[in-house]
Parts: sequence; structure tokens; C-alpha cells
Amino acid sequence: MSKTVRATLLLTLFVIVSIPAYAHARNQGIKVSRTPEVVEAKNSQTMSLLEAHLNSEPVKLQPKLAIVDNTALTSDGDITQTYLDVGASGTGEISVYVVRKGDTLASIAKMFGVSTNTILWANNIKGGKVAEGDELVILPITGVKHTVKKGDTIKSIAAKYKADLDDILAYNDLTISSTLTVGDIVLVPDGEITSVPVKSGGSATPSYSGYYMRPINGGRKTQGIHGHNGVDLANSIGTPVMASAAGKVIISKSSGYNGGYGSYVVISHGNGTQTLYGHLSRNDVVVGQAVSQGQVIGALGNSGKSTGPHLHFEVRGATNPF
Repeated sequence: MSKTVRATLLLTLFVIVSIPAYAHARNQGIKVSRTPEVVEAKNSQTMSLLEAHLNSEPVKLQPKLAIVDNTALTSDGDITQTYLDVGASGTGEISVYVVRKGDTLASIAKMFGVSTNTILWANNIKGGKVAEGDELVILPITGVKHTVKKGDTIKSIAAKYKADLDDILAYNDLTISSTLTVGDIVLVPDGEITSVPVKSGGSATPSYSGYYMRPINGGRKTQGIHGHNGVDLANSIGTPVMASAAGKVIISKSSGYNGGYGSYVVISHGNGTQTLYGHLSRNDVVVGQAVSQGQVIGALGNSGKSTGPHLHFEVRGATNPF
């Protein structure tokens, strides 16, 4: 047998005998060293499983703040692209919602306690579909629910409640030639049964004396409280519109019908109220922006459901002092 063959056999025998011995020694707790270090190859059987990040301490929501796409919104407004100001349906507050994966119009409407038509109407949605990332304005629509009686027409219903015919058609997905059936329900946006004065006593709307300033200089009031606690202040197009109180912009729409408001801005205030500035000709602010009282936020206009240049100014959650 040649020396080369003999050496190969001896080396093979050494490996066969030494590896089990080495493993046995390790199992018995005996310290064993070897050179070079053997590095175990990683494969699907030996590598650690991937783990999803779990938040064991969920963020507690602050009033009127929420979480969108797993991002916590903070009161100092660090995050503006997914700014969310959630209001409870039925309290008069306007909400802004960013559509998440899996959402449908029906599920969003149920979440806020409104009809799907409320969402469609206020966001100029065509085709009845929303997509992930869409930003929706949720109006807690005010108005009248009318049950159709014999002889009713859309025009007669609009006249009965002093409402806008086009608003009724758009909100109920009807046309002027649509046939109404006795028993049908027609929702009338901003419909008025009677003039309802602001309540007084224990259940009165809170009044914050001196908190709000008049949002325009000059002009005149052309219509008192109507719609959702709003007044109309007329002046020439382009008149500067100012923030009535300090706060944060939660809506800034520069185009569209938007439920009749046209171009409009909504500001959320530290006392829990909101102010709305409708029919603007120009918006100077963006969503998430902090504004001070008296800061110019846009210009008076005639957009949306408007019969002449004026500012429609609402205070939601408190008495409108103007």
C-alpha cells in the first residue's frame, strides 16, 4: 500500500472516530476545543422564524385623535399627511377619515353612523367606490327625513322644507324625472320644518363669550342661523377671510361642490369646537396647519351652493355669536 493511500485511510478513520467523540464530550459538558471552528450552515430548518412586530403597549387615543395606518397622531401636529380629527356622529362635528385597506363605503358609513349617501354627497364620489389612501370628509348631515305621501313630487318636497332641489337629487341619487312611490324615504339636506331657536337652560349649546372673532371685516349679515348653526356674511369676492379662533385646519377644499360648501375650510379649536368657512374663492391653508386667531385663511367667494358672494360661517359645538 502506498504512503499516499495509507495517509488517506488514516485521515478518514480519524474523522469517523473523532466527530462522534467530540459530540459526546460536548453533551457531557466537557470543554472541548477544536481548530478550525465549524460554522453551521443556515437553512430553513435551522434559521430563526421571522416575527411580526407586536406593539404590546397600544397608544391611548387622545380626544379627537386616532390612528391611521398604524401611525399615532399627536396633539402637536407632527404628522400632517394622515391628519385625522374624529368627531362623533350626531354631535355636529365634521370628521376626516383616511381609507384603509379593506374599507368599503358601507363599513365607513356604519363606523360613523351616517348613510353611504352622506359620504358620496360630501366627497363628490362617482361610481360609489373608494380606494385605500382616499381622504373622506364625513359630514354629520342635518336635514329632514321625509316619507313620501300620495301626490308628493321632488319639487313639492323641496318647497315644503325650503331646501335646494339639486341637493335633494344629488343626495338621494335621483333625477328630476324619478318616480316617487308612497312610503319611500327622501332625505332633505338642510331641510327646515320650523325655525328652531337655540335652546336655553341645562341642555343649551355652550357659549364661549369672546372666544370667536368675526371672520371678515365689513360686509353685512344676509341670513341668520340656518343649516348647521351657520350665518351668511356678504361682501365682495376676494375679501380676506380670517380664522375666528386659533386652532388646527382639518379640512381645506379648493374645488368641488362638497355638499354645497364649495371651496371651504374647517378649523378644530382647543375648546372642542369647530368653525367652518364656506363658498371661498381661495384657500390659503393646508390640512394639519396651525393657525392663529385673525390669520387670513382664504378669500370670500361664491362657490358651491351659493346665490351670491358671501361667507357661510358655522360654529359647530357652540353658540354662533354672529
